[in-house]
Amino acid sequence: MRHDFQIPHNSGLVRSSLMPVLAITLFCIFIVIAIFNTFVSTRDYEGEIIERDVNKIAHAIMQIEKDCKIYSVESQKNSINFLNVKSFAGSKVGPINLKHPERWQGPYMELNPSMQSKEYLLVRTKKGYFVTPGDGVKLPNGRVIGVDIKFDENSDIEAMMKNDQQLAFKGKALATSLAIKKRGPYFVPVSPLDYAM
Repeated sequence: MRHDFQIPHNSGLVRSSLMPVLAITLFCIFIVIAIFNTFVSTRDYEGEIIERDVNKIAHAIMQIEKDCKIYSVESQKNSINFLNVKSFAGSKVGPINLKHPERWQGPYMELNPSMQSKEYLLVRTKKGYFVTPGDGVKLPNGRVIGVDIKFDENSDIEAMMKNDQQLAFKGKALATSLAIKKRGPYFVPVSPLDYAM
């Protein structure tokens, strides 16, 4: 006794077997789109955050310059961790020495911004002062501050801010300059004297 079993073309069995395949395909497409958006959007978002942060920090430091007149900056690269200080004693707050500390109107920001848990930097070069992301920060263009991009007195940060392989990303500057008037002496480490003759 032989039974021939044939599925009619309009039966629900064919339609019901396509539904799981279609659902899995749509789910996989959704996952691919989500992963793509995560990686692409995250880099764009980080670029926007850095651009916003350096501009906010620059505005706060320029307000300090206006209120108190920055007399000198301690070293060539300084962590920006003093903008939330309400009051202090003496003329020095963080790495900056103020000409008129009694005019301090702090805090200039509620929190000191950071990127990837690293503080932003106040960098001094021969061309002026700049706010940059901190050492160890991986920029959206893949470069790492302090590894791929290093700052010293001769760094041309203004040119770096125009280069997408350095301190720019998709036309956005990831650093900004500060119009701080050079007033006081600079901290220049001296080498020990060599008395050998």
